[in-house]
Parts: sequence; structure tokens; C-alpha cells
Amino acid sequence: MGTSAPESSPRAPVLEVFSSIQGEGAFVGEPQVFLRLRGCPLRCRWCDTPGSWTLPSEPTARIARPAGARRDDAWATPFQAACWIAEVEPGAPRTVSVTGGEPLLWPAFVLGLKPMLGRRRLHLETAGAHPRALDLVLPACDHVSLDLKPDFDLDPPVELAHPRATPERAPRDAAEWAVARTECLRLVAGRDACGKLVVSGGHPAEAFAPILDEVERHASGLLVVVQPASPVGGVEAPSQELVDAVAEMARDRELPVRVLPQVHRLLGIP
Repeated sequence: MGTSAPESSPRAPVLEVFSSIQGEGAFVGEPQVFLRLRGCPLRCRWCDTPGSWTLPSEPTARIARPAGARRDDAWATPFQAACWIAEVEPGAPRTVSVTGGEPLLWPAFVLGLKPMLGRRRLHLETAGAHPRALDLVLPACDHVSLDLKPDFDLDPPVELAHPRATPERAPRDAAEWAVARTECLRLVAGRDACGKLVVSGGHPAEAFAPILDEVERHASGLLVVVQPASPVGGVEAPSQELVDAVAEMARDRELPVRVLPQVHRLLGIP
């Protein structure tokens, strides 16, 4: 589909656009449209979309229309992306979840997308590794699902180094992650947001305490979604005792908390 948007419009590489059911976070179970962007410097061991990490030389986007999926050039303007969103909706306009990859690699695109969506809400799903970019896009976001990344489940980041991507680099060690989480928590405090804490097996419950302490200090009203890790990529699923212990530590800090698995995996949908 063509676009009349000028070449100066911000562009981002789209991996896929599809309608499905939100499987994580505060809006679990809600029918949404998902706009998945390419590119992510993080290497989370339990990532379920590692195909979104890299950017091929000639990427294409999968547009999952009700009449059948098709392919298009991945580098989309916000206007083009909004056209794709309308194409994949099976009925009335839905909330749009911008996910990845890492959407904060492309902050100008996210900012430009919101005015194109009409009355649709825009939800941002982010790893929380780029607080400066988050600060920039917040005016465009109706909800933020902020990952609370345990650094001990991450391999060293691999920066995308693309001229259109944000120059802000990802945290590289525990100290840098603590700074990034703190800055992001301060940004979403008091907003329509949630924090998603993936709990994998093989760790003591106390390993997750510093993250909960940060939430208590900087965003005490933030809903914390404790998400048991799905056993992918060799990652161990947590025991029920571990999940219960982490949830109870959140309650001890008087944080609102929910325990939710990846519901879309249970349903067998994208």
C-alpha cells in the first residue's frame, strides 16, 4: 500500500502487524492489534521473540489481514503503519500495542504514530533499557508496560548501531540496570502503567528483592505483574514456591501485585 507521507517522516522497521489477545500485563485478555518492531540490543535468555533482535539488509513486514497475510517493505512511516493496523483489524478499532524487539529504539516513530491512530489507545511494551527515549515518547502513550529486568537473566547486549535508531545504549551491568530501572520507574510513577517482573527458576526469591525495593521507592502505586518464565531457550520455569515468595515480597512492600503467566502461550495464539 502506498503512502503520501513525506520522506522526512520518521520510519521504523516493522516485523509484523496482527490482531490477537493480549497475553501479558495489566490488560491481559483484551483483544488488541500488535505492531511489532524489529531490533533489540538485549539478549534476555527467556525471550520468546529472538527473531525480532536483528535487522536484515532488506527486511519485510508481515501484515496478517483477515483475508490472508501478505508482505510489504518493513521500513514504515507512522501513516503506513496506521494503514496496516486498520487492515488487520477484524472489526471495530482496537487498542494498539507497540512491541518488539524494542520500540524505544525508534522514539520518533512512536511519537508520530499516536496522531495517526484516531480514537485507538496506544500501549507501549518496553524493556525499560532506554529511559531518555521513554521520556520522549510518554506523551504519546496511553499505557506503558515496563519490564523490570533482572540483570542476572540477561546476556551482554548487542547494540543495533543503525543510523535511524536512538543513540542511547542499553545497560551493560547490574549497576547500569539499576540506574535505568530507577529512571524509568520515576517516569511512569502515577501514570497508567504496570511493571512486569519475569521470574525464572534457579534463583532464590531474595534475588528479586532489589527490584521490588526500587519499585517501592520510586513508583509505589505501580501494579507489579509477576510473570513465571516460560521454559524456552533452556531457561528453567520457576517453582510455585518461588513465584509465591516473590509475590509475597511485593505484598510486604504494599505494592499492588498480580501473578499472571503468558496467557497467549496457554491459548496457543500469537
